[in-house]
Amino acid sequence: MIDDKKRCAWCNLKNPKYVEYHDFEWGVPRTDDEYLYEMLILESFQAGLSWECVLNKREAFKEAFDGFDVKKVCDYGEAKVSELLCNRGIIRNKLKINAAIANSKVLVKIAEEFGSFYGYLRSFTGDVVICETGKTTNPLSDAISSDLKRRGMRFVGSTIVYSYLQAVGFINSHDKDCFLHE
Repeated sequence: MIDDKKRCAWCNLKNPKYVEYHDFEWGVPRTDDEYLYEMLILESFQAGLSWECVLNKREAFKEAFDGFDVKKVCDYGEAKVSELLCNRGIIRNKLKINAAIANSKVLVKIAEEFGSFYGYLRSFTGDVVICETGKTTNPLSDAISSDLKRRGMRFVGSTIVYSYLQAVGFINSHDKDCFLHE
């Protein structure tokens, strides 16, 4: 049973996973690279789809991608790609699967350069959380997207990066009448 708290308009109240994600995860500032990596992979699979679709497949993704162990994903070869393409529990898009593997390798290099992936993100934001609603991109997402692409990442356009930054708490976009709006 879902309570009567006012939530963001995008939150499907008929989907308990979505409500739980909204209430306890979305927009909560996160600093741990394991979580930041998981969300980056999931957000890249969202391209052209709804977040709810990806969220509903999250556990299958976690299992298919070895618990989002970045080092294991970096080592995926054609056999693993073929296995993933046959996995009905995830989004079976070869371009996105190959991008996830390539992006993992880039993320490892970024983490080595900045001490962590969080350190990389923070190099763009400092300790400032941006509070804004009604946008799908901004100068921050443009800059990070551009830099990630320059480094070789794919499926990291400004809109995907903006959504990612909202999800991991660099941008607070809870609707003004949502009980979590600050």
